[in-house]
Amino acid sequence: MSMNLKRWALLVMLVALWGEQAAAADRRGEIERFNREYTAAHLRMDKSAIFGMWADDGVSLLPGMAPLMGKAAITRFIEDVTAKMPGFRVTRQEDVFHDIQISGDWASEWGTTLQVVQPPDGKPPIETHGKILLVLHREKSGQWKIRQEIWTTGPRE
Repeated sequence: MSMNLKRWALLVMLVALWGEQAAAADRRGEIERFNREYTAAHLRMDKSAIFGMWADDGVSLLPGMAPLMGKAAITRFIEDVTAKMPGFRVTRQEDVFHDIQISGDWASEWGTTLQVVQPPDGKPPIETHGKILLVLHREKSGQWKIRQEIWTTGPRE
């Protein structure tokens, strides 16, 4: 192989590697943006935005419950819970995500979460701490959607 051909081959490999790294950085930025929107939607109690973050075949695993399978079941559950809590509002939502792993159109991450909910009539706020694990899929539309989530509750760490 001639020296010029070797140089061209090396240049092509370097450009390809740079392209892969740039794509990975873009995807990581997309996940970080998704996380900010996720937290903001919960803080606003924006059910429409929350529902829009789910894949149609998403699964939610909540403590002490049977799996919620499919966006329709998850939507019904959230609608039922909020209907039973009129006047409640989220006053604080802190989600700190860690260890974003991306492989093609799939991603996973775990996080810690803190939510403070203010009941109506001046009752004391309810503070909940927990951990979350998300499995995300990048849909054909380019949007990341939740395919699977699991929540645990526990003391602040």
